[in-house]
Amino acid sequence: MNLLLILTVCFLGSALSLALAYAFSKLKMVNYADYFVSFAVGTLLGAAFLEIIPHAYDLSGDLHRISLVVLVGILIFFILEKLLVWRHCHGSHCEHHSPAPNNDIKKGSILIIGDCFHNFIDGVLICSAFLVDINLGFITALAIIVHEIPQEISNFSILLNSGYSLVKTLWMNIITGISMMMGAAISFFILSDFSFLIPFILSLAASSMIYVAISDLIPTLHKKTQMQQTFQQTSSIFLGVIVIYLLHSMIH
Repeated sequence: MNLLLILTVCFLGSALSLALAYAFSKLKMVNYADYFVSFAVGTLLGAAFLEIIPHAYDLSGDLHRISLVVLVGILIFFILEKLLVWRHCHGSHCEHHSPAPNNDIKKGSILIIGDCFHNFIDGVLICSAFLVDINLGFITALAIIVHEIPQEISNFSILLNSGYSLVKTLWMNIITGISMMMGAAISFFILSDFSFLIPFILSLAASSMIYVAISDLIPTLHKKTQMQQTFQQTSSIFLGVIVIYLLHSMIH
């Protein structure tokens, strides 16, 4: 697989999510992030269960081992979140990153560090998927990029409310996008020589998607309980799953 293609996909995904976050911030449309969150839930779960786990099993041939790695991965991400490394928010009123008068800048810095780590891992996952199959790579990238959009919108809101200027906020989000490309580049050279690791990396990719969807995204949707909002959320989730399913049907 061409490294340039993988880096291009990571770059375009980061640029798209950053551009949308900037537009939403300027147009005061942060509340529409809920649609992206719901759609991201569907694409993440659809990609994990319909594409990534089946491919990991095909490569490994050991369903029990792949299932074990997925389970262990979910537990690892739980621990990382507890250590405040993995934690990131997808709404403008995140309790964990809610600005406080005395340490807004510190919280903004922690947010960027955690986001760089998160995007680095996303780059590894996208690269590992492309190394298996170009179609799997594009579907995995789609799911991750859709998930990145509400995250970047949230980052914009949090950093601006923490006292960062618009220019500095843009540069800090550009840095987090570069970390995704670094993760993809480093993993490309490692996994090219150690291809036996790919099914386990794919399993971890599936576990990260499942964990983010169930632990991070869905709880934010539960905060809105009106019937109309519930219908909109559910419809967007199903739309995300349907998009992945249709892509799966067209390429297989």
